[in-house]
Amino acid sequence: MPNFDDDKLLHDLIQGDSDAFSTLMTEYQDNVVNTCARFVYNMQDAEDVAQSVFIEVFQSVGRFQGRSQLSTWIYRIAVTKSLDFLRKKTRKKRIGKVKRLFGLDSDEGQSSIDPPDPSPSPQANLETQEQAEILRVAISGLPENQKTALILTTYEQLSQAEVSQIMGNTVSAVESLIHRAKKNLRLSLEATFDKKLP
Repeated sequence: MPNFDDDKLLHDLIQGDSDAFSTLMTEYQDNVVNTCARFVYNMQDAEDVAQSVFIEVFQSVGRFQGRSQLSTWIYRIAVTKSLDFLRKKTRKKRIGKVKRLFGLDSDEGQSSIDPPDPSPSPQANLETQEQAEILRVAISGLPENQKTALILTTYEQLSQAEVSQIMGNTVSAVESLIHRAKKNLRLSLEATFDKKLP
């Protein structure tokens, strides 16, 4: 996330300065949307979750205690909101299955995942989509804390120290989570392809 004068921005946000909120949106919006997209796998959902992140930031900026950087606090909110979204989506899917089971069909809870950007070749596009879906399913199957540590370090390219602040863990705990996440991903992918990976 961007590095600029967090202290002044924070002061102006607490004072209710609308220009400060515009600056915050300009500086952080793309990063927040991308972080949310890593969790929810759908750009429209990611934008909705990001909007709720900024609403939360706006409503609770007065309670920000400054024990971490502003960007770390915003990341923490983005991760929490993304995980909350996934939990609600999972509940809706379960409710939808129960309704269908009892003949109370509803479209609620059924949402599609946007495919990755198409590649020039239809064959390559299909392979890319299949690989992305297999990886998405494998990552989705990880425990939340492992998934969070893996996404923030691998996709968002944050340091383990930054991730430890976001997650409220020690650096060694984050290292352990990443190690277990990679091990579990390997096992999941080996089971999917029915062969040992190098």
